[in-house]
Amino acid sequence: MTGAFARPHGRLRWRAPALAAGLALTGAIALGAGPADAAPKPLADCTATTGVMLAVDFGPWGGPLLRSCGGTPTTAYALLNQGGWHTTGTDHDGPGFICRIGYSGYRADAQYPTSAQQACVQTPPATAYWASWQAGPGQTAWTYNQYGAMNDHPAPGSISLWVFGGTNLSGTAGSARPTISPQQLRAAAAGTKMTGTPEIVDAAPASAAVRVNRGSGWPTLLAVALAVLLAAGAVVVARRRRLERS
Repeated sequence: MTGAFARPHGRLRWRAPALAAGLALTGAIALGAGPADAAPKPLADCTATTGVMLAVDFGPWGGPLLRSCGGTPTTAYALLNQGGWHTTGTDHDGPGFICRIGYSGYRADAQYPTSAQQACVQTPPATAYWASWQAGPGQTAWTYNQYGAMNDHPAPGSISLWVFGGTNLSGTAGSARPTISPQQLRAAAAGTKMTGTPEIVDAAPASAAVRVNRGSGWPTLLAVALAVLLAAGAVVVARRRRLERS
């Protein structure tokens, strides 16, 4: 029986470092992979059928409503991490929960809320967070995004608007409800001011890449590690059963 186990045992010893290497590689991909390409474009390239307009309201910090255009991304998260835009997630929820937003051409690359205002460790309260609003091609009203930036897939010709404040669970009430309509956001000239909305400023595409603080990757890494370890255990058990039958 010892001879029968000799080669398989050697294979098992070989599989262990291979699985460890696979785990390390998978974890590195999960933690370090950047968002899908969403090449920045001039604002004029965003029309009712092409590109995705991104707008972020920095009014709570005395700033403008920054407006830009991105090539159609795979997710709203990708749109928020291209053309000079960058985000920070939370340690608790990972990078997909947008805790801070910044733009490289605005206030020396600062992100808001500041670290003094929000540590981005736990999930921000429902009274002070970045609320996500979407308007598809041709739509005249906003839809509240309850599923997160990584689960939102903007269609060509749509608009993605981020407003800081509070909402109820369904987004039907609260300070983070938009005060500007999708049509107004599309048509307004740069420098326009509307009631309840700060000055609209067009953010030019940034030519240089900026640092993206993705928040803690531990939630993703732990999930990947568990999946790989379960798969490894299944391989070992199946092989031992075959050897016992032989």
